[in-house]
Amino acid sequence: MFNAIAALCYIGAFGGLTLLAARRTNLRSPYITVLICLGILFHGVGAYFTIRTETGFDLGFFKVASLIFWVISIVVLLSSLRKPMWSLFLLLLPLTLIALGCATLANTDLSAVITLSPGIFAHILLSILSYSLLTIATLQAILLAYQNRMLKQKHPRGVMGLLPPLQTMEGLMFELLWAGEILLTLAILSGVIFIENILAQHLAHKTVFSIVSWIIYAILLWGRFRFGWRGAAAIRWALGGFAALMLAYFGSKLVLEIILG
Repeated sequence: MFNAIAALCYIGAFGGLTLLAARRTNLRSPYITVLICLGILFHGVGAYFTIRTETGFDLGFFKVASLIFWVISIVVLLSSLRKPMWSLFLLLLPLTLIALGCATLANTDLSAVITLSPGIFAHILLSILSYSLLTIATLQAILLAYQNRMLKQKHPRGVMGLLPPLQTMEGLMFELLWAGEILLTLAILSGVIFIENILAQHLAHKTVFSIVSWIIYAILLWGRFRFGWRGAAAIRWALGGFAALMLAYFGSKLVLEIILG
């Protein structure tokens, strides 16, 4: 029930944003803000009852995906209060709706139900926060790529007119990447410290891809600091880091729970 109400709120908000985008007017609207806030509220309650079980927490593929998109929505909403990030909701809301629907329809996976010690809880929390920030940075990179393409083709109208200046968009992306990289560092370190017997828990590939992702983001941020990397090169590195990060978590979950399960 909570997930269904959240979905209706998100659909209403996305419809409103689409109409405003079609009219090429400011995407920030009090009605849309209220709908997104209500959607996030019901989404959070629904996520809790979806993940919480009598024996522990169900950290299955779709349910964690829904939780991550809930956190992403909160971060984007709070950030949009002081920065021009409303355009991200045009990409975020459809993805959130898909994650929410899949989590609602997914059955409880008993093999994914675990009890959480404080250390493991800290690791999971840091992982979710880092995934969320880096996902937002990736959405920002996609919009930046679109903006670059439209400018090169000399098509400044349409959605382009609603996006902040190119320099502002790029600055926001790197701010998100720095924050996400710091949290990803803490998530990897906490995993090494608190998770016992990684190989027995099928977590070796997750650790490897997480480190690969960390290295890619570190190279990008160093290149930005040392050589001023920007534009298409920065976007490609950002997308590459995100691909490795998604393989780290969702790739392993997809194989173990959906394909092999």
